[in-house]
Amino acid sequence: MRTTRTRARWLVTAVAGAALSAGCGSTAPSTPTAGSSTTASPAPFDQQDVQADLEAAAAAAGAPEGLTELGSDPAPEPGETEKERKLAALIARLSPCTVSWTHDRADSASSASKSDPSRKQLDALLSNLAARGWKKSGAAKEVPVGDHGTYFTATYKKQGWTLYARHNTLSTWSQSTATVTEDVCFDRLTDEEAALLED
Repeated sequence: MRTTRTRARWLVTAVAGAALSAGCGSTAPSTPTAGSSTTASPAPFDQQDVQADLEAAAAAAGAPEGLTELGSDPAPEPGETEKERKLAALIARLSPCTVSWTHDRADSASSASKSDPSRKQLDALLSNLAARGWKKSGAAKEVPVGDHGTYFTATYKKQGWTLYARHNTLSTWSQSTATVTEDVCFDRLTDEEAALLED
């Protein structure tokens, strides 16, 4: 079940719907009760806060601006089949629960045997996120991709959100991504919905 939902979290950014500013229901501000005026509840950590963390960390790492999106673009078409319509509705529902950051780089002078500056930039971004309270979850992994590339993954968590960082280096092209999902939204997925995202 957990593996299925983890895969669903990765897949949702490839098809996520139009960005919405509302949360998924778990991040609504708490209303203090009459007897709790002396201890205010901490402010919720929502989609805009995640975006702000990512943008600040990316800027400090020297990445270009404007690479962070709430949800994902483009919005999926409703489709003709019932399955396609269900998928589009599910992605639209999950869109307020995701934030994504993507940085592509093409360099004809680079190769797998040379140092990849965009990978160093991703490392700096992750270090900046750690300084902002994001905690590494498990060990980072890096594996070779054939003779000409590598694939790196790392996971971080903060206040009910999980960040999946990836970096692909393949010959003269590389891509860094950070996909952040709100745990409570994806934990609510039924097995049928998770399977729909996987197909």
